Amino acid sequence: MRKYSVAVVGATGLVGTEMISTLEQRNFPVGEITLLASERSLGKELTFRGKEYPVKVLGDESFKGIEIGLFSPGGSISERFAPVAAREGCVVIDNTNAFRMEPDIPLVVPEVNPEEIVNYRNKGIIANPNCSTIQMVVALKPIHDAVGIKRIVVSTYQAVSGTGKDAIEELVTQTRALLAMEPVEINVYPHRIAFNCLPQIDVFMENGYTKEEMKMVNETRKILKAPSMAVTATTVRVPVFYGHSESVNIETEQKITP
Repeated sequence: MRKYSVAVVGATGLVGTEMISTLEQRNFPVGEITLLASERSLGKELTFRGKEYPVKVLGDESFKGIEIGLFSPGGSISERFAPVAAREGCVVIDNTNAFRMEPDIPLVVPEVNPEEIVNYRNKGIIANPNCSTIQMVVALKPIHDAVGIKRIVVSTYQAVSGTGKDAIEELVTQTRALLAMEPVEINVYPHRIAFNCLPQIDVFMENGYTKEEMKMVNETRKILKAPSMAVTATTVRVPVFYGHSESVNIETEQKITP
């Protein structure tokens, strides 16, 4: 079996470490692995298949000889370095929101629209949708294919893992403090997250929706190839460590029969 040279960008972050773990769990044919992050992670080592690998600083020369790049370093970093990697012949799979709505970059959920993967040739980049969009469209695609979906009303209840390591730690420390009747420190979110729900994920936009909500609206339309589909979303951050939940109400174009 052919093996690939793989780079993980944002390797020390919450998503990056999961990428490394998944490559190992699924026995992906990795010949060489390169772990890339910011200067803050210089000197760290991460384990892959029982071997320690040093974390290298991400730069313009990082992608020579790399065939597959798994990116999750934050949108601005992906915008800067994903095209650099693509120019070196690396196939970039980007987990940020940097390229999702670019018309010539495929937005792919393998269980939903795998036929779009070939369009990576346009710019050498495959975009990965928002986490809440993914789990919804996997459930809705068979219904849409069968009878068409006219309208989607979705409410999400998203775990703090979606924000990152600092948010997980904040939920831990706030929960401990409240149970011990001690003062609570608030650093990651605008309000306390422990024993609370925050009906705002990301910033509000001029139309009254948050950026997170509009991601779900626009990405769903692109993935399902339904630009005029009526979609509305409400996204809520909840005091759960891992695992997002959703309530989805739909109206179909045709009557659904048993």
